[in-house]
Amino acid sequence: MKVRIGVAAGAGATNDPQGFLRLVDALDDLGYDSLWVPDVITADIFDPIAALSVAAGRSERLKVGTHLIVPGRDPVRLAKELATLDQLSEGRLLLLFVLGLRQAHELDAQSVIATERSAMLEEALQVMRTLWSGEPLLFQGDFYSYDGVELAVRPQQNPLEVWLGGQVPASLARCGRIGEGWMPGLCSPEEAAAMRAVVLAEADKAGREIDDEHFGMNLSWVDKPMSDQLLASIEARRPGFDPSHTIGCGASGLAERMHAFLDVGFSKFVIRPAEPPDDWTEAVESVSEVLSLQT
Repeated sequence: MKVRIGVAAGAGATNDPQGFLRLVDALDDLGYDSLWVPDVITADIFDPIAALSVAAGRSERLKVGTHLIVPGRDPVRLAKELATLDQLSEGRLLLLFVLGLRQAHELDAQSVIATERSAMLEEALQVMRTLWSGEPLLFQGDFYSYDGVELAVRPQQNPLEVWLGGQVPASLARCGRIGEGWMPGLCSPEEAAAMRAVVLAEADKAGREIDDEHFGMNLSWVDKPMSDQLLASIEARRPGFDPSHTIGCGASGLAERMHAFLDVGFSKFVIRPAEPPDDWTEAVESVSEVLSLQT
């Protein structure tokens, strides 16, 4: 099983141009597999497609990934943007498609209705995969309609894989039907194993296969006891959840969390500090011993 470890750069890293570039260089020098930029429209972070384009041009090895909000984006334009980024990075683009936060200001910024986002994502993914295949797009859906659209720019990766997240039954079923990988967060190894089985069962039901190596986990670390603010934010998102399942203390604690998920079939990790560090470069250096798990 190939273990790969990437870092998700959040607040403090993706609102500071020079700090972001230093982080890219540090991840490359230390041997991390990938840099990830999350997509939260109204937050004080860079746009992921633009930021990853800069990162890809700065490194010849580091993969670039994003938890990308799809509903609210034009799927044809998005298909071309992502194909371009994959071409220019020589096939180093990693994609995890998400619905976006269910918050009034974020939904407003997306110009979407919360209950329609899942169906929009599914239609958009169908549109983009058709365009990436090089076939003319003849599509009539509830949200998008095209008659013969084609793209001359296509991804270098064939196929350009799209992973999905989400942990509710509908999300697990969707991943089994149309996803090429699954990466959740804020769940225990036991919960993750049970949901992984559901994804695989849904894929089998749809006549599909998902590679055993296409299961990942979002994990975090702290270098001191978790703050009351952090604990409160986790409790608000998942009442009663024990955060120690996905948050390790320092490099050793983070490695322990990784081993627990490796034991249940998860081998791709995207890690981030649980709270914004003063210096992102120092933060990723402080836990870099976990890179010994990469194979």
